[in-house]
Amino acid sequence: MMTSVREKMTNYRWLICIMLFLATTINYLDRQCLSLTWKDFIAPEFHWSNTDYGNVAGAFAIVYAICNVFSGRIIDWLGTRKGYLWAIGIWSTGACLHAVCGWATEHVVGVHSAAELIGATGDVAAMASMVSVYFFLAARVVLAAGESGNFPSAVKVTAEYFPKRDRAFATSIFNAGSTIGALIAPLCVPTLAAFFKRNGVGNGWEMSFVIIGLLGFIWMGLWVFIYKPMRTNRHVNSAERAYILSDSDEESKEEDKAPKMTLSQVIRLRQTWAIVLGKFLTDGVWWFFLFWTPAYISDIYGYTSDTFMAQMLIFVLYAITMLSLYGGKLPTIFINRTGKDAYSCRMRAMLIFALFPLLGLAAQPLGSVSCWITIILIGIVGAAHQSWSANLYSVGSDLFPKRAVATITGLNGMAGGVSSFLINMLSGRLIDWADAGKVMFLGFQGKEAAYMMIFCYCSVAYLVGWTVMKTLVPKYNPVK
Repeated sequence: MMTSVREKMTNYRWLICIMLFLATTINYLDRQCLSLTWKDFIAPEFHWSNTDYGNVAGAFAIVYAICNVFSGRIIDWLGTRKGYLWAIGIWSTGACLHAVCGWATEHVVGVHSAAELIGATGDVAAMASMVSVYFFLAARVVLAAGESGNFPSAVKVTAEYFPKRDRAFATSIFNAGSTIGALIAPLCVPTLAAFFKRNGVGNGWEMSFVIIGLLGFIWMGLWVFIYKPMRTNRHVNSAERAYILSDSDEESKEEDKAPKMTLSQVIRLRQTWAIVLGKFLTDGVWWFFLFWTPAYISDIYGYTSDTFMAQMLIFVLYAITMLSLYGGKLPTIFINRTGKDAYSCRMRAMLIFALFPLLGLAAQPLGSVSCWITIILIGIVGAAHQSWSANLYSVGSDLFPKRAVATITGLNGMAGGVSSFLINMLSGRLIDWADAGKVMFLGFQGKEAAYMMIFCYCSVAYLVGWTVMKTLVPKYNPVK
């Protein structure tokens, strides 16, 4: 007599998701080190202006954008296990390289300490500014090249380990790593820099880059042992494997037989342009808040990044963005209630997320009442962005076959990088120009006017992006 016992499903896919979350957290910690140290540690040492910082931040963004075109293809070619190892190894090396920029600048300029650089004037100060910018540019190039592989790898792993109905939620979890990284960074990076500065280790900021950079190498050691392809992973039982593949066995078989899509094929599709333009129009908002909020708090409210008040303001901002975890769940709720396809429900959710950034129009005006109101409203905009971004990544896996997911995600990242490049380069120049010319805008003057101009763009970007996406792909139309 034969009996059948239903096998209890394992949940190894969530351990994989935790690894993606940790990688993204480390990614953003490395990325944030510069924004949290430049205004109060690096700028006084190397005599940087807002334009200098904007150039360095913008260079990172444009290299990140260019590398994203290729990183997706490389991840598709290498596979997620090797591809992720290469990506995080390169960006962790780049993070550590920032630490030698001060020593290299001192060597070229001909001084012997950070104190001499800080006290430099005239031609020596101008040379220190120029030389240091080039060294930091070189380190940022390496960092950007490696970091461009994070999201293509993570989204591809998500497509391998989760059915479509769960991908937005899984993506929102690992994408929350960007928020956690941004949340932890203001508490530890300036504190580390201040600690090592007090103890005479360089000017302090160098060791913050080294310590944060080493976290990536620790992650690599874990990834080697934890990740295996889903179909051959002995920790994934047949019940979990069946659930992961539950979308359509026929679809999976057809994908296995189908030839790989070329880049020229991908860029001719309306679905590609919907995703790329949706990313381009909105991603600069997040990057602006990520790279410029510490400077904004210092410029407008006078709190330097190593003060408790500044750290609490930034901590609260990114704590609020953690609300984005619910953003990945909203499309699933719509799917369960309406039975409609994932794309339609995702676009419905994204329209809701596009409305919240309108609150950003009041962020700076209400700052006259309290800086906390400004930070809370920026945090809401950030939460809306992360919810939007998690679903935008999932749109790629909704519309494209698995073998093209890393490629479309790479193009997605490229669009975000170009958006960041433009907003960082223009922001630095706009702030210096408005401050020098005492420009007026909506009742604000100088630097405040420049920030208000940028806030206006950030507030309406998502509605514009959603409209463009809906126009290009009005209903579910997957690429065959």
